[in-house]
Amino acid sequence: MLKLNRLFFALWPGEAERRACDEAARELRLKMQPGGYLSSPERYHITLLFLGDTVSPESEAAALRAAAKVRAAPFALNLELASSFRANRKIPWWLGSRETPPGLTQLYERINEAMLAARVLPERMKFVPHLTVLRDARIPLPATPIRPVAWNVDEFVLLRSRLDQKPMSYEILGRWALDGTDEPPAPAQQQLGLF
Repeated sequence: MLKLNRLFFALWPGEAERRACDEAARELRLKMQPGGYLSSPERYHITLLFLGDTVSPESEAAALRAAAKVRAAPFALNLELASSFRANRKIPWWLGSRETPPGLTQLYERINEAMLAARVLPERMKFVPHLTVLRDARIPLPATPIRPVAWNVDEFVLLRSRLDQKPMSYEILGRWALDGTDEPPAPAQQQLGLF
């Protein structure tokens, strides 16, 4: 039997972004009375690439090595819209952008390419960037403008879902800066003496 090891790459907001998203979620809940429960701000994230529920230790190590080679520029992400997905009877509400920034699409593509090159096969899912703020709503949320949350994205992380903890939490296994370069860093050059 395979051991549970749920891993995914994500954007991990800072404290200011978490507070702003939490405020937006509370305002929406107060106004719309959807039932359900608010997500904990400590767990806010935007999933980039889901690696699976039973990632082996070898694949986890390969994913960490491959992620260190990903190069992309930082980018601005504005969350200015709230909406929902219909998932069976449970309806999650989320915050997102009207248009996905090119930098976010590029980061997703580069992480995906790095995983495939490392033979770490991610789960095939449509890339729909969103930050879940409420779960199990009784009603769907039509696209609703919110006070924009400005987020300067300058890193990505690899997270493990800690389903063994109550309440469930996320463990950061690695974090990588978006340093603005497209190429991996050159190896340190040795100083050569002249003879």
